[in-house]
Amino acid sequence: MNRRSFFAALANPPPPATVVVPKMTTRTGGHGEQVSLLGYGAMRYPTVDGSHANTFRGGSNAPIDLPLVQRQIDYCIEHGVNYFDTSPAYCRGESEKVLGDALAKHPREKWFVATKLSNFNPKTWSHEASREMYETSLRLLHTDHIDFYLLHSIGGGGKDSMKVFNGRFIDNGMLDFLLKEREAGRIRNLGFSFHGDEAVFRHALAMHEKVHWDFVQIQLNWVDWHHAKEVNPRNVNAETLYKLLDERAIPAVIMEPLLGGRLARVNERVMHRLVPLDAAATPAQWAFRFAGSFPRVLTVLSGMTYLEHIQENVKTYSPLRPLSRNEFDTLEHAARVFLTDDTIPCTACDYCMPCPYGIDIPGLFGFWGDALVQDRLPDDPSDPAYAENRRRFLIDYERAFPKLRRAERCTGCGRCSPHCPQGIDIPAMVRKVDRFVEKLRRNGRA
Repeated sequence: MNRRSFFAALANPPPPATVVVPKMTTRTGGHGEQVSLLGYGAMRYPTVDGSHANTFRGGSNAPIDLPLVQRQIDYCIEHGVNYFDTSPAYCRGESEKVLGDALAKHPREKWFVATKLSNFNPKTWSHEASREMYETSLRLLHTDHIDFYLLHSIGGGGKDSMKVFNGRFIDNGMLDFLLKEREAGRIRNLGFSFHGDEAVFRHALAMHEKVHWDFVQIQLNWVDWHHAKEVNPRNVNAETLYKLLDERAIPAVIMEPLLGGRLARVNERVMHRLVPLDAAATPAQWAFRFAGSFPRVLTVLSGMTYLEHIQENVKTYSPLRPLSRNEFDTLEHAARVFLTDDTIPCTACDYCMPCPYGIDIPGLFGFWGDALVQDRLPDDPSDPAYAENRRRFLIDYERAFPKLRRAERCTGCGRCSPHCPQGIDIPAMVRKVDRFVEKLRRNGRA
């Protein structure tokens, strides 16, 4: 290139290359909506101190980082994510307002919003209180209609699950009211989310001919598919739930694809089975591919605190590469390996909180699970590294939990357990952590 052509090129640069962004996989809803396979779960907003707002498992009471949330919502919409899930119960009660403010900057046709009738407290079971919760959701979300509205977490309540279901939604006339709101167009799709008692799930499905559920939200991942009852006898295998919905052609919205984050940090024995199939795939990618591979799934929710999580999950579903038969079989074998670990099946939903004695229950269980996965539990005094591992574990424990939030404060009152969707005997598990810590403090002497 001579001098003249060089300067001519500077004066007339070529047009920038077109960057092709892979398209997000979508699924068709019951009314023809094109819904992104990845859904944004607004229950773990980032906080200004770099943590998240919903749970005590590494969570924080710091203010929500509103500019960062806005950037996350903007990124989602720019990359094809259009389903946003919230609840009056999420993020200290701030989730709906934060989401509504962030979404309001985008055209209404660019997004679908899902929220819930989260009337868990019996004081909110009256028709007036429940209706006020619904109308407050409309106001906080800055919308004249809710695209996907849910009866939140039916099946909870232990042996009283049916009584609780009727008290929250039937006896107070709320289900009838919501059906009229759907008929009027203020609700576009009506459904429910489920945890716990299979009899309540089947009872709700038996109402389908009258109610016509537009969608149902269930917990589904590659462990719960066949082994939910092994994780917890109160749980229902995801395969059973999915097939019951598929028989009725009811779209499924998926929660807990990572089993409360546990499937994002599986141990080496599990990864040993997965790496030969795809050495570059992360545990989270395996989990999201599994959840998205079922055709009746409408969207898969993820509570994504960090932008990096959103970017990885968007990539996984842009487009989805469904699992092969061999990959399904390999994940089933991996699930059996996963179940041999001494983990506590906590999903960090925070329903057990607050503890009346100040214990950080989800935080304790998360700390235990992380230490187990990372092989940081010093349980063999004959190990040459035992002394250093013991010292490090205790330092990490005491840094993570102030004295008034540690396991030793548990009185076994049991107020937490009835609220746990996973049916964990929380006092027993807290005592398990406490006994282990006390053993280490005694320098390994039983």
